[in-house]
Amino acid sequence: MGNKSNNNEIHTKDPAWVIAYAQIMARYNVWMNERLYETCATLTDEARKSDVGAFFRSIHGTLNHILLADRSWMARFRGRPATFKSLDEELYGDFAELRRERMQDDQRIIEWATALDARDVARPLSFKGITSPELHSYPFSLVVAHFFNHQTHHRGQITTLLSQRGIDPGVTDLLRLPGPLDA
Repeated sequence: MGNKSNNNEIHTKDPAWVIAYAQIMARYNVWMNERLYETCATLTDEARKSDVGAFFRSIHGTLNHILLADRSWMARFRGRPATFKSLDEELYGDFAELRRERMQDDQRIIEWATALDARDVARPLSFKGITSPELHSYPFSLVVAHFFNHQTHHRGQITTLLSQRGIDPGVTDLLRLPGPLDA
């Protein structure tokens, strides 16, 4: 199986920690997406879809990519293959529909994180990539960290694009997440 490097040294085997991390990050994901979509809703459709040289071209393209990637990872977490053909496949051209689907998927992520147990965390996660048929296998905990890191990375790109327009997206720090910071 195609690990490009040995990542077994950088993950935790403590299932309770991984589960708590997933639950906190699922809450953070909901909080940030609600705030980010609310901010992006103040833009015109033209402004959201304007090609500004971002990796996924626009704010809308980046929001779309985050949802596509989340759906791919959630399928893999559930033992199903990711079925998308490219990382920039457009799921929803309509912002209101994209936002509605995002919020529904965020609730599914909360439910998934809440249902995690030690058996999930103990197993490796094997999957095929979207852009290549190579089979990959990584420790579950590392994939969970990647899943949430990927969201945060691309939301950071969007907050930069908003800031460049003079729009303050507000505080994005995990430590400012409302509510308790334990699962």
